[in-house]
Parts: sequence; C-alpha cells; structure tokens
Amino acid sequence: MEKELRSTILFNAYKKEVFTTSNGYKSMQKRLRSHWKIQSLKDEITPEKLIGVKLWITAGPREKFTAAEFEILKKYLDGGGDILVMLGEGGESRFETNINFLLEEYGIMVNNDAVVRNVYYKYFHPKEALVSNGVLNREISRAAGKAVPGILDEESSGNNAQALTFVYPFGATLSVTKPAVAVLSTGSVCFPLNRPILAFYHSKNQGGKLAVLGSCHMFSDQYLDKEENSKIMDVVFRWLTTEDIHLNQIDAEDPEISDYMMLPDTAALSERLRVCLQEGDENPRDFTSLFDLSLYQLDTTSLPKVIKSVLRLSTAVHSVLSIQSANTSLGTGDRVTISVVYKTCSQTCDEALYQAFRGTSLAWFARDFPAQRAPCPRDPLSESRWLVTL
Repeated sequence: MEKELRSTILFNAYKKEVFTTSNGYKSMQKRLRSHWKIQSLKDEITPEKLIGVKLWITAGPREKFTAAEFEILKKYLDGGGDILVMLGEGGESRFETNINFLLEEYGIMVNNDAVVRNVYYKYFHPKEALVSNGVLNREISRAAGKAVPGILDEESSGNNAQALTFVYPFGATLSVTKPAVAVLSTGSVCFPLNRPILAFYHSKNQGGKLAVLGSCHMFSDQYLDKEENSKIMDVVFRWLTTEDIHLNQIDAEDPEISDYMMLPDTAALSERLRVCLQEGDENPRDFTSLFDLSLYQLDTTSLPKVIKSVLRLSTAVHSVLSIQSANTSLGTGDRVTISVVYKTCSQTCDEALYQAFRGTSLAWFARDFPAQRAPCPRDPLSESRWLVTL
C-alpha cells in the first residue's frame, strides 16, 4: 500500500539545478523509469507537490532555499519520504545555496573543497578522481555483487578495499557525524585522504532516509558508465527506496576515515613573507647597554670631496712660508708691500692666493687689488710682492 501511495521520484528543477532529467540525467531517468514514475518540479516546493512522492532529488542547486521549504522537507523526511542531495566541488559557497542548513540537522555537511587525485591514472583531469579503495561499509560491496567470500563474517575487522572502483568527478568531501553514517570515501590516493563523499541517514521512527553525495557529476550521463559508477547508483537507489540493504553495524560505528587536514596555500603564502618567530635573549637591567655608541667604521669616502675643495681654494699654492709686512700699525688709505714666498711660483699662484684671501679672515687684503706687482721669477723657491692699498 505504501508503494502505491509513494510511486513517484521527483527531480527538483526550481533552484536552477546543474542536472535535471532533461539535462545530464537522461541515462538515470531511463534506468528508473521501469520501476518508478519520473517527474520534474519546476515550481516552489509545497506539501501538495510532495504527495505520492517516494524520493525527492536535487542535483546541484544554485539558489537558496527558504525557511518554509526547509520545514516542508523536514516534515516530508519525518513522514517517511526519502531525499537524495548531490552537490559538487566548492560546496555551498560555489553553488550559492544553503542546503547545509537542512543537512546539518542530520549530521551531514558538504565542505567547501574539492577532491583531486595526486597520481595520474586513466583520467587526465586531476579532479576526475579515480577511487579504488573507497568503500567504507562492506554492505555496499555485497549489494553491488562485488563481495569476496568471507568478507561478511562478523569476525572480520576490515572491509574489502578493492570491492568497487569508481570515478568521483568534480566533487567535494563531506563532514559526517552521528546519527549519519559514511559509506564511501576518497581512499588513500586522492586528496583529501580518506574523507567521506557519500553518507546515509535513516530515521528510525518513520523510516525516512537521506543520502548525500558530494558530486552531482558522478551519476551524470558522461560518467555513469565509467568504471562502476552505475553499480553505486543502483545501490544508493535501492537503499533509499527499499528495505533490502542493511548497513554493517561494525563498519558504521567505526568507519576508516581520517581527520580533516587543512593544507596551506603555498602560492599565497610565498607572496606574504614573514620573519620567523624565535625566543630572544633576556634583556639586561640597564637597557642603555643595548645601544652601541662606538664608531661604526672609518673610511675615506669623503676624502675626494675634501681634496677637490682644497684645490679649488688654492690650486697652485702648496705652502706659504712667510708673510712679511713693513708696518703692522696701518691706517685707512695707507699702502703696504706684502712679500709672499712660495715653494713653487707661477702666474696662477697669485690668482689662487687672492681667491683664498677673499674667503678668509684676511679679506681686508683684497680691498684694493694691486695695480702693479714685482716681476715674479720662476724659481723653485721664489718671492711674490704685493702692493695693497688699505
């Protein structure tokens, strides 16, 4: 009687889903059509639209659900209805939806990450992750007809790692806590390692079931016939719509999954270099001892500028031996003859001496430049006479 009341599988198309029965899920529709009535929901979710629906499916919703729609789905699940939610890489943030608001109440959440395979095999794209040891519950292998003799013994502590091989394209990982149960993982080859990708929740009161898959591409027309994806789809729909499959309790209580490890973004960190943190020496009581007040270095970097300045002041005057004056007590208007003796004498000696006097405290010598001067013999040691009017 229950099957007659609930004989429809409803694909939601109201939230701009990535895949619908007419877009990407045609092969799935053909497989389900022989046993179920297939419909698409293009209007808002209402309790009336869910009457007679056995399974409600959303594959990659790209719009947010309203609080009223979530309440309707909760009542539908509590009343014995079944729900299949599929998303993709990037989780809610990329799809701009809020489906986790519903899933978190049952212990499941789709993470905002992506599953990649770090070793190339068969599939060129790293996000077309080929998983060969991702079965967490041995009942999945048995239901798919891949069980190995002896694997179902209660004494066996592990499951058949090689039971099913499937390709998990462009999918995300899940965070699963009780009462939900993880049944498939990324395995030991794909990153993140050993993280859930398919989880089941079974309401014990009314019998409603919830299945969450991290990749809506896995059951699409492009990948359904790859590896053994079709067998996994059959198992998922059998678990949702029948009572034939009962998960192994040992594997359900302690699935072989690893903690979620966050990997640093090396490329982004390389552009934000920071000094490493390390413990320094203990500061002394007298903090002034930390300052080095001594001379840092002694060099000749300024010597060329000094030499150039000296040459400009007295180009050919190397040393003045003596300056003689006839009378040191002179008044204004008096004339005095000054004798300057050089080691080396030339025409430029007198000019340089005059320029040098103008810039010193002896500037009064240059009040009246002499109109005449004695002949300057060009001896190694010679004398130049100046007649200055005060």
